[in-house]
Amino acid sequence: MITLLVILVLGCVALGVLRFIVGPTDADRVVALDILFSAAVALCALAALGSGRVLFLDIAIGVTLIGFVATLAWARLVEKSGRPNREPKP
Repeated sequence: MITLLVILVLGCVALGVLRFIVGPTDADRVVALDILFSAAVALCALAALGSGRVLFLDIAIGVTLIGFVATLAWARLVEKSGRPNREPKP
């Protein structure tokens, strides 16, 4: 069961990386970054379940804090940049 969950999370990582690279707007990239941090937390939790070590949960808490601050910082940067969003062409 843990293997299936890891495969699903890695699929989410692949889609998040794709959105991060392709994303037409900066807001898309901020959301993709948040998805990648959430996937990292999920992988830490799965590692804790698989190994039986609670150390991975401490790492997950650290990743959560870093992800929260990074998302806020990048969103603030996008807001202050003042450049118009690049909208996708129809």
